[in-house]
Amino acid sequence: MLNDRMTQRSQRLPDFLIEAEMLLAKSEECLVHLQLINNDQDAINCMLDTLLTLANRADALALVAVSSFARSIHAVLNRTHQQIDLQDKALRALKECFILMAWQLELVDINTGKLGLDDDEQARLLAAFIEEIGRTPLRFPVPARDYACTALPARHA
Repeated sequence: MLNDRMTQRSQRLPDFLIEAEMLLAKSEECLVHLQLINNDQDAINCMLDTLLTLANRADALALVAVSSFARSIHAVLNRTHQQIDLQDKALRALKECFILMAWQLELVDINTGKLGLDDDEQARLLAAFIEEIGRTPLRFPVPARDYACTALPARHA
């Protein structure tokens, strides 16, 4: 039974790694888009979707390090994306998280699915991202309705 699971994982792992690489590339494209168009909601939503998909796929293969890192980044972005202004430093910190995740995916043992690294670097980069988000000013929603300009009555002398 255990050997069957390991065999299935070793057969599915190469496909996952290819998909994970594509998902990370898509997230990085969203990040570049955010560097060009600050706080674009579509880019943020795309990034949230790809991170969640990556986490779910990693969960299916019991790749805890990859899954938990993707979920952590997703949770930070999801909790704050409508309330903050993602400035350059926060985007650079997020890019560092993506770079580490890509590097870790390359180091996943194809036979066992294990990542022989501790999660200290993940925690440090995630903390840096959270810190940069904390430094950015809060955005306040602008009312959607138009304000009509009305003429003031003339004062009679």
